[in-house]
Amino acid sequence: MYELERPADGAAGAGSQAPRGRIVPSAGGRLLMVASDRISTYDAVHPTPIPDKGKVLSGLSAFWFGKTQQIVANHLLSATDGVPEEARGRGLVVRALRMLPVECVVRGYITGSGWKDYQASGSVSGIALPEGLRESDRLPQPIFTPSTKALEGHDEAIDFERARELVGDDALMERVRERSIELYSFAAEHARERGVILADTKFEFGLDERGELVLGDEALTPDSSRYWPAAGYEPGRGQPSFDKQFVRDWASASGWDKRPPAPAIPNEVVAGTRARYVEAYELITGEPFEEWTGRTDAVHAQGAA
Repeated sequence: MYELERPADGAAGAGSQAPRGRIVPSAGGRLLMVASDRISTYDAVHPTPIPDKGKVLSGLSAFWFGKTQQIVANHLLSATDGVPEEARGRGLVVRALRMLPVECVVRGYITGSGWKDYQASGSVSGIALPEGLRESDRLPQPIFTPSTKALEGHDEAIDFERARELVGDDALMERVRERSIELYSFAAEHARERGVILADTKFEFGLDERGELVLGDEALTPDSSRYWPAAGYEPGRGQPSFDKQFVRDWASASGWDKRPPAPAIPNEVVAGTRARYVEAYELITGEPFEEWTGRTDAVHAQGAA
């Protein structure tokens, strides 16, 4: 995150602090948000980048910001104006927000940590679920399962009451839950029509200088969501996914002790991971990945101006 422009003196949210301990600009300024090609597993960053991963994340975020702006406003300003040449495709100019101190997770399927919680207690984040669910089963309706933004270590799943306490505004938190579920439901329907299952996702919201709720960070990318190919979907087991699971599977079988430093990733695993990210972009957007890189290319953008 790079600060491009500070807000006018006296703007709302002056001196706000990000939940992860980073001082952030007050709401009302502009930021350059650049997605990295780096990849991590087991909380360790590998030295080998995944080519075009950052462009896929930014391209999908821009796609979803455009698709969902009728549900809730978002912070995207431009994918070209104000983006330096070396960050084209990976960078987005966005509005600075005063971010809320919770991560907004919506689950449409029972998998991952939610599956573990369900096995132990029959519920997820305090929400009781029907008996007899299998791993990867679709839930009767999407559920909102927020988490903390931990300063160190992993985020912690919390119930809705704790989320309301952290935000400090009951009405605002109710609105956040409603918008999160609406966003998930809209995106899941679109993805399903494209042959992709959106199992769960994470949103981050903030308030702008007027105190209005705005969707921030990235949105509905393979790094913030669990996407599965609809072909071959079968409850009762884990599903292949369009994310870094390919790297995680390799890392788990490599003999690495899962402590830093992380090992270099073999070329064939890099290529396979890139292919999965690009495939996710093309399936969801319905266009070749090169369309995004062409639209955001510095030379192309200057020639079209």
